[in-house]
Amino acid sequence: MMKCIQYGHEIVALANLLPVDDSVDELDSYMYQTVGHQILVGYAECMNVPLFRRRIRGSSRHQKLSYQMTPDDEVEDMFVLLSEVKRQIPSITAVSSGAIASDYQRLRVESICSRLGLVSLAFLWKQDQTLLLQDMIANGIKAILVKVAAIGLDPSKHLGKDLAFMEPYLLKLKEKYGSNVCGEGGEYETLTLDCPLFTNASIVLDEYQVVLHSPDSIAPVGVLHPSTFHLEKKGNPDSHSPEEESSLVSEVLGDGPNTSDSTRQRDNGIVDLVEHTSNRLHISRAEKHNTFSICCWLEDSSESSKGLKEDLETVLTELESQLLKHGYNWQHVLYIHLYISDMSEFAVANETYVKFITQEKCPFGVPSRSTIELPLVQAGLGKAYIEVLVANDESKRVLHVQSISCWAPSCIGPYSQATLHQSVLHMAGQLGLDPPTMNLQTEGAIAELNQALTNSEAIAESFNCSISSSAILFVVFCSARTKQSERNQLHEKALVEVKPILYVEEDTDTEDETSRDQSGEGHYSIWGYKPEKWHQDCVQKRVVDGKVCVAVLSISAELMRKLQGEEEELEIVSRFCVYLLNKTLSENSFSWQDTTSLRIHFSTSIGVSVERLSAIFVSAFRELNEMSDGVKMDSLKEPIFNLVPVLGAGNSSASLDNIITCELFALRS
Repeated sequence: MMKCIQYGHEIVALANLLPVDDSVDELDSYMYQTVGHQILVGYAECMNVPLFRRRIRGSSRHQKLSYQMTPDDEVEDMFVLLSEVKRQIPSITAVSSGAIASDYQRLRVESICSRLGLVSLAFLWKQDQTLLLQDMIANGIKAILVKVAAIGLDPSKHLGKDLAFMEPYLLKLKEKYGSNVCGEGGEYETLTLDCPLFTNASIVLDEYQVVLHSPDSIAPVGVLHPSTFHLEKKGNPDSHSPEEESSLVSEVLGDGPNTSDSTRQRDNGIVDLVEHTSNRLHISRAEKHNTFSICCWLEDSSESSKGLKEDLETVLTELESQLLKHGYNWQHVLYIHLYISDMSEFAVANETYVKFITQEKCPFGVPSRSTIELPLVQAGLGKAYIEVLVANDESKRVLHVQSISCWAPSCIGPYSQATLHQSVLHMAGQLGLDPPTMNLQTEGAIAELNQALTNSEAIAESFNCSISSSAILFVVFCSARTKQSERNQLHEKALVEVKPILYVEEDTDTEDETSRDQSGEGHYSIWGYKPEKWHQDCVQKRVVDGKVCVAVLSISAELMRKLQGEEEELEIVSRFCVYLLNKTLSENSFSWQDTTSLRIHFSTSIGVSVERLSAIFVSAFRELNEMSDGVKMDSLKEPIFNLVPVLGAGNSSASLDNIITCELFALRS
């Protein structure tokens, strides 16, 4: 709560869950710590804010990590409690909890907040426990141990002792046994008797009993049962016993509102809209069978355009249909690239997005996502364009933290910070947001990207890796409003990308084969091209463990002039791109069937329609497929690449003169 105030929030109410029987100290709960609940009634007067209390009727019925609404589960008591708080105080916007490391507890608080339209605040999340303990003591929090359950902690010696007294010993236990100094592993529980938030009074514990739950000789378990206590007024020598419950305290009874999650209904006109625009829809699909990208976009004209909401609904409906057609649904999606024509309409895009992709539809975790404004309309496309990365298994590991914290920017909604699948970590697009305030850095593009780098590293650390050593691909999306001088500094100083992809191999030494040179002649001599030294300057590649092959191919305006001949320039460029990509795959023992995605970024300055450019590249791939020494592709009924219009692109943020930039990702299962 002190952190909440530090970051500009106001405490308007307290909420507490306690046992049905006042004489019971502790419940067999996976979720709640109740030891010392008899004293909590005094907090309302100490802080002069209302306290809402509810007796826990449910039990731990849903014990999987990610929570789904379950009747008679103890989490539903929290839903009823917070529903009543919100009913009585409609102005509340957020709920703060003290989660430091428990995903189990954090996910349940986030689930309830999501259902109630509240924001979860968890400013202690992922913070260093040793520093946290020091900060708590330094900031005047007087908290006593009310439960111990760990080696080195003795109920008869340590219950009732405050944190300041226990700090040296807790640090010693950490060094000796690896204990959590803040008790996050269940080593101990505390009860606060005084802190700066207690402006009216502090709590004095007069008498207590030590109750031994387990006399284990190594790690005995015991709790402190408060017998009598009183409030000591601050600024007033008079003190009194809180026998008569204050009017600030109220008990929440009953079952609360209907706890069933409301199902979002689609607009009735969406199906008709899709049928009406089916002739404008275009689909592309990568070659790999078990992990692949599907892309959907709309051709646009002044007559057919209806707006972002309608275009996005059409594209999402078609993608949903395509997934079902291949035997998949949204739970199989790892990552979503959401491209829109105008970022000022982000709220409209998000509102439409959450009608289709929900946490209920994705029980193994919602996809990670990046949302980018692109010159779609200038390129002759509709106002929404989506690419999804799909996997045919359920082995993904998703990191989805919706709570606002000091750790990394929250993802409030059905999109996650990162998704790990087959050792590849797909990280959501990272902005230069200050995590606890969720405000953009105000010092300009360089400050934003430095913050984005810090945020990316925090997420990487959750997967025991680092962007400095594990990154295999970075893509920087730079606003057209960024000044040229800032772009130069950005490249020199930060070298940071906003959308990282990392390789995370557990318990295995990773062999980086980036520098391996296996260039040869043979079948690389196609369309009259033969390997030349300058070709290497066009391609940046990384091959790791023989499992992942990433290549970025850049065609600048200068190179285009070098390639031009009697034919149209773009036809030559398309063949050269396909030749070099095929060569890169082949010489590293990959095939087109290993390709999960091929993104072709093109500059709108070339003045060619997407339809025309697509036909040019499709023709180049068909020619490759027909060559006797080419690598055969299964099907070219749909393009195997995604065309992405940009205002500019390049290997350096200071030089964005690429006409074509191909981004290839191949994964060998």
